[in-house]
Amino acid sequence: MSAPIFSNHGCRLNAYETEAMKDLAAQAGLQRAVVINTCAVTAEAVRKARQDIRRLRRDHPDARIIVTGCAAQTEPATFSAMPEVNAVIGNAEKMQPGTWAGLAGDFGTEPVQVDDIMSVTETAGHLIDGFGTRSRAYVQVQNGCDHRCTFCIIPYGRGNSRSVPAGVVVEQIKRLVQRGYNEVVLTGVDLTSWGADLPGGPRLGDLVLRILRLVPDLPRLRISSIDSIEVDDSLMQAIATEQRLMPHLHLSLQHGDDLILKRMKRRHLRDDAIRFAQEARRLRPEMTFGADIIAGFPTETEAHFENSLALVEECGLTWLHVFPYSARAGTPAARMPQVNGGVIRDRAARLRAAGDVRVARHLAQQIGRDHRILMESPLMGRTEQFTEVDFDTPRPEGQIVAARITGASAARLVAA
Repeated sequence: MSAPIFSNHGCRLNAYETEAMKDLAAQAGLQRAVVINTCAVTAEAVRKARQDIRRLRRDHPDARIIVTGCAAQTEPATFSAMPEVNAVIGNAEKMQPGTWAGLAGDFGTEPVQVDDIMSVTETAGHLIDGFGTRSRAYVQVQNGCDHRCTFCIIPYGRGNSRSVPAGVVVEQIKRLVQRGYNEVVLTGVDLTSWGADLPGGPRLGDLVLRILRLVPDLPRLRISSIDSIEVDDSLMQAIATEQRLMPHLHLSLQHGDDLILKRMKRRHLRDDAIRFAQEARRLRPEMTFGADIIAGFPTETEAHFENSLALVEECGLTWLHVFPYSARAGTPAARMPQVNGGVIRDRAARLRAAGDVRVARHLAQQIGRDHRILMESPLMGRTEQFTEVDFDTPRPEGQIVAARITGASAARLVAA
């Protein structure tokens, strides 16, 4: 092994940053190293990171093991104490060329480089062009989070919210379109907080409208997970009027019961979520929703859980990301009365089953309809609503093709 090996854990933003680190490591000339970019969202995520580190050490006994990411930021002592680990690098440090130059040079200095993430005020220094597939590129426009949900450790791994200026974002997207990308996805930790730290306090909707106006050759713009209570009027206008903004939104809902939402320290109530979903679908009838929902949050009763289950239908959710609650050390929720693990698993399974019903319904509704599909591989693409579509004969990868849906199989559509 000469070139570094990278192992990514967790969210799309982590994957984006792993690509940026590959460039930084290559520029520094780092060799014979394994870099693990960790996730801290749950205790299970940290356990998997530790497991991966031990496996990678066995597979690469002579390599230098470098651990970074959110878990390294929040628990540097946990990883520096592992005999397999040579260096622990914080989330801010991992994006600095000097860090990688140091690692490529005198590796023996400062084995733990983790500073105060709350002091970081910049997030645009590591923009990369073209992370994703050959059909879809991801653009980080925001990092960090100013909110303090009681179950979440991520603000302590990512720092406070900070935004990439709109001009920088637009110029990057122009470059991506020139390189042939037909879809761009805006990503961030708390995407709907974009702009609050910029002059004039622009909102995410302002950014979306600006991108669509200044990059007219961009066929598709997609936004990743949003907090519906923070959606601004300009974003609602874009949903209603901009066909190039894709009709799929992933909502950070987390629960369907008001008392649990308050104990989570969320900023919305169930009726807020329902109203938003109804209004978005009124403005854009083909809109589909994904959502994050936690099963078994501390103090959750069966009645509380039933409200989450009902929310799936009331909001018209299709793509569910169900998280069985896992106590995260250092969060207020970890000190609350916990729900039995077996009950948590059962409730998570019931939520997933409800999601399966919604997916099947969505797929059945598409049969016989014509869709414009972005090809991710010669035999698979996605509709504007982010539904996977299988083809029997190859289509050009990266291109948008028109096709009629002829059937459905499992969680996918089939096109002629």
